[in-house]
Amino acid sequence: MSNNINNRTALKAVGVVLFMGALAWASVPLYDWFCRTTGFGGVPQTAETASEMILDKTIKVRFDASIDRDLEWQFYPLERELKLKIGETGLAFYEAYNPTNRPIAGTASYNVAPFDAGAYFTKIACFCFEQQILQPGERVQMPVSFYVDPGIVKDRDAKFTKVITLSYTFYETDLEKNAAALLQVEATKFN
Repeated sequence: MSNNINNRTALKAVGVVLFMGALAWASVPLYDWFCRTTGFGGVPQTAETASEMILDKTIKVRFDASIDRDLEWQFYPLERELKLKIGETGLAFYEAYNPTNRPIAGTASYNVAPFDAGAYFTKIACFCFEQQILQPGERVQMPVSFYVDPGIVKDRDAKFTKVITLSYTFYETDLEKNAAALLQVEATKFN
């Protein structure tokens, strides 16, 4: 009888450990999905078209840029802020420069502050949706098209937002792996 109880206890313990391991494994993609869906943590929304409603209320959008310490690029916004009507489509440009003598691939992560505004800051097009590859000495201007959803004025907390800051951080990504994938995609286009 004692052995039977010990075996059940051991099985339950193993089951709990496996369940907790599965939760830990799934937590990062689930959290990412949750943030992108709700705007939690300042993650902006995305859309394919502009807002259909433009309000007579304005809001300032500030632009911030940084790079990972291992990335040898220069990266900054071309303008520091833009004032636009809520619902109006805005267009801002960032500039990146590769001062090295080698091609470098980079990917940008982004967020919005204050966090309450993340659910209402909507990107239509952005350089951050794709990997960027800069050749030696190359300088590029990269656009981001966006609007602030008019629903912000009805949100209990976000309606008091006067300024939204859009921040990007560029990280170097593996050029060899991505170059091979790009070549494979290009090869399938011609077949």
